[in-house]
Amino acid sequence: MKRILLTILLIMPLVTFAGKRDDSKYLRGAVPESNGIVTFTQTFSVPGKKQADLYPAMQAYVKGLVAAGRQDLRTRIISDQDNAIAANVEEIMTFKKKFLNWDHCYFRYLINVECTNEDKVKMTITKITYYYGFDNEGRNGESYKAEEWISDKEALNKAGTKLYPRSGKFRRKTVDRIEEIFAGARNVFEAPQTEIVKQSTTIVE
Repeated sequence: MKRILLTILLIMPLVTFAGKRDDSKYLRGAVPESNGIVTFTQTFSVPGKKQADLYPAMQAYVKGLVAAGRQDLRTRIISDQDNAIAANVEEIMTFKKKFLNWDHCYFRYLINVECTNEDKVKMTITKITYYYGFDNEGRNGESYKAEEWISDKEALNKAGTKLYPRSGKFRRKTVDRIEEIFAGARNVFEAPQTEIVKQSTTIVE
């Protein structure tokens, strides 16, 4: 019996360590702000492409996000002119899905994409909100603004080393989803048949 207890005690730290989440990418600075507003931006260049090539592709990409979003009044193109397109999008963000337990929210954001006269695309995602805890009819939920929920001030402990459990899951999913959206835009211009073309898209800091 003593040997069994000793084995359990030796294994426990290993189990704890293995199950520990690595949140390093979601800590301080992962959610940028501009004038107090949570704003994700990315500018990338596509060598060899001009505005006439870039814009139709980005226009189609944003329209694809709109088509894939929840089809209600909140998901729509709000501006499409002068080589820039903007849309409000509402998506379903799933935290955990098990039998009879679907933990999710409605994730809402404004995306703006602008193609310049050179070879650059500028993307901005802001006005992020969440609608959570609603009933089966989609009512009686709570709305959260990103600034009040996933910012460094609201989602991290004072030392900036840990995420708060409740708001932390929103922060993780948001950072991951924004990365997916930006990567999807870059991938529009990547040709999988050659590694050379794959490497032609470069990020501009």
